[in-house]
Amino acid sequence: MPVVVRAATLADAEAIGRVHVLAWQAAYVGQMPQKYLDGLDADERASHWRRVLSTSREHAPVLVGETAGEVAGFATFGPARDDPDTSDGELYVVNVRPDRWGSGVGGALLAAVHAGLAGLGYRSAVLWVLPGNQRARAVYEHLGWRLDGAERTDEAFGVLVPEVRYRRPMP
Repeated sequence: MPVVVRAATLADAEAIGRVHVLAWQAAYVGQMPQKYLDGLDADERASHWRRVLSTSREHAPVLVGETAGEVAGFATFGPARDDPDTSDGELYVVNVRPDRWGSGVGGALLAAVHAGLAGLGYRSAVLWVLPGNQRARAVYEHLGWRLDGAERTDEAFGVLVPEVRYRRPMP
């Protein structure tokens, strides 16, 4: 099934909220408290994404990946948040509906993110991922991302999580 990657619009907020919840509930079992994962609310996430998509996204675009005209994943990127004075960009998030894992949606989104980061002038980029998220780490490594040794504990929507940093040169 072909994947169409395009800029997200305000009308995509509900679908992005659903993808966000489904992806987290599948990917983070055993890595985040189960009670937290069970309590994720797609309407609350959609409200978050409506706020995000209502602001200027020139330097931090949000993309969606569609299959058969339906949003199956999303990604967002922009300047590195932990050191904005560097020339690094950052992949902030990429989430794909679990029933679309392995279908090419994630790869298409990541290819668009790589091109987008390069188009914004970044020569390299970073991303942060939970150490136990082996599926995502395998995808990132396959696409040329490499661990750079940095680690942190960060808050993700009210939950503290450990993260490791990957780095990649941009095309």
